[in-house]
Amino acid sequence: MANRGPSYGLSREVQEKIEQKYDPELESRLVDWIIIQCGENIEHPPPGRQHFQKWLMDGTLLCKLINNLHPKGKEPIPKITESKMAFKQMEQISHFLKAAEIYGVRTTDIFQTVDLWEGKDMAAVQRTLLALGSEAVTRDDGCYKGDPSWFHRKAQRNQRGFSEEQLRQGQNVIGLQMGSNKGASQSGMTGYGMPRQII
Repeated sequence: MANRGPSYGLSREVQEKIEQKYDPELESRLVDWIIIQCGENIEHPPPGRQHFQKWLMDGTLLCKLINNLHPKGKEPIPKITESKMAFKQMEQISHFLKAAEIYGVRTTDIFQTVDLWEGKDMAAVQRTLLALGSEAVTRDDGCYKGDPSWFHRKAQRNQRGFSEEQLRQGQNVIGLQMGSNKGASQSGMTGYGMPRQII
């Protein structure tokens, strides 16, 4: 992590708000999924935000994860190198982020490299992994390993095709959104602005 002193005032309040978004239950589910998906003898990290951050910090697990979501021979990250050098680790994380975006994770769901490497926003890392898991479950291409109930399935497109005749018939129908005047009349109403007559 970067050598930064403690934050004070508004910076501290903002950091505390970010840290409150971190979900320990989601962490254990994500750890289980990563271990199952990678299928190797990966050591289970101790629970906690800092341990989760150190476990993913070098980027190798993330790269293995995204590669295992693709069929053999079509992995997006061909070379995964374990390194202690900071710039290499950050490069691995950025490779994962690019591959996740190509895989289908929206840009708004993707964390910044420093969020993980410096541990600034681990909740954003969780959101990215959650979005990646949802995309993998939705694809249902046989590459996802783990319990499908861990992630929600995204809604699929349900495009409808109407013939010209059906479209013409639809123009003749007055929808209820436009209102209906069946049974309504203005009999007995006074004009607007007139006082109410009490007799």
